[in-house]
Amino acid sequence: MIIKPFLFLFNPEKAHHITFGLLRFFMRIPLAKGITSAVFVSRSAKLSKQVAGLIFPNSVGLAAGLDKNALLVDELACLGFGSIEIGTVTPKAQPGNDKPRLFRLPKDNALINRMGFNNEGASAAAIRLAKRKNKHIIIGGNIGKNKITPNENATQDYIICFHDLFDVVDYFVVNVSSPNTPNLRELQEKEPLTNLLSTLQKENAKKGVQKPIFLKIAPDLTDTQLKDIVDIVKETKIAGVIATNTTISRENLITSKEEIAAIGAGGLSGKPLTARSTDVIRFLRNKLDKHIAIIGVGGIHSAQDAIDKLHAGADIIQLYTGFIYEGPALIKQINKRILSEIK
Repeated sequence: MIIKPFLFLFNPEKAHHITFGLLRFFMRIPLAKGITSAVFVSRSAKLSKQVAGLIFPNSVGLAAGLDKNALLVDELACLGFGSIEIGTVTPKAQPGNDKPRLFRLPKDNALINRMGFNNEGASAAAIRLAKRKNKHIIIGGNIGKNKITPNENATQDYIICFHDLFDVVDYFVVNVSSPNTPNLRELQEKEPLTNLLSTLQKENAKKGVQKPIFLKIAPDLTDTQLKDIVDIVKETKIAGVIATNTTISRENLITSKEEIAAIGAGGLSGKPLTARSTDVIRFLRNKLDKHIAIIGVGGIHSAQDAIDKLHAGADIIQLYTGFIYEGPALIKQINKRILSEIK
């Protein structure tokens, strides 16, 4: 990626805003969207994949976190993604955690973030999504609770986001696995999680046409906890699982312990997560019925990484840190590899 050395001169969050600004500016140039799409979009009908009742143009999606506020859905679609997941959004806008809160680990091809669900609120994202021009790409809405909302009232936050986004997204993701909102991961316990998902499914049932609901889980769950997740998914009859979110583990890193200690808390994403997220996918696929979808995410930095997750049992995959380190060419490389396997 030609621009990567320039962007890496800035702190990661500043580089993110620069990238979005440049992408927005470039895509306003006449013919830019068409040219970019011609270069990056894989157009073979063989890449189309039906998952949870939705037809994805291809199996490579953008994970939540990059376009939290649905600012550049049309522009990002030109880079070849088959789906874009916005968020995590909360009912009320919130600034997130104090800066600095995003850190590169270049030796490990990784990131550590403690963003804290910084976003402009679900209704703001909904307004933007209603105006998007590309109606072919699948849009996911990743929803969470506000930091100030106690866990006993968290369900109401998810319901608000669900209704705010319902008409403008194709599927929902319930995020209870971020390590950066205090006590949020406690909602992954069996009783509160069952109650949360059951309530959302009841709201879903009230709609004329239901939307698939996915649960995003942490890679740090034990086998016992993963078995609980399997039971919850079956009981609540949600569409599937996104495996996995970031990890709080700091094992087997090349970056020095001193540097890691200086960074402090946060969720680790990127290459160090590759094997663990694939193991979780394999575990879930062995326990879940085939009709229950699994979206694989975590440490995908090459076409082979993506294929490994698909072979482990993921129906489709998502990129985040790999996209930042490897650039948009990775999307086409993965789709090309998938196409070669189809043939």
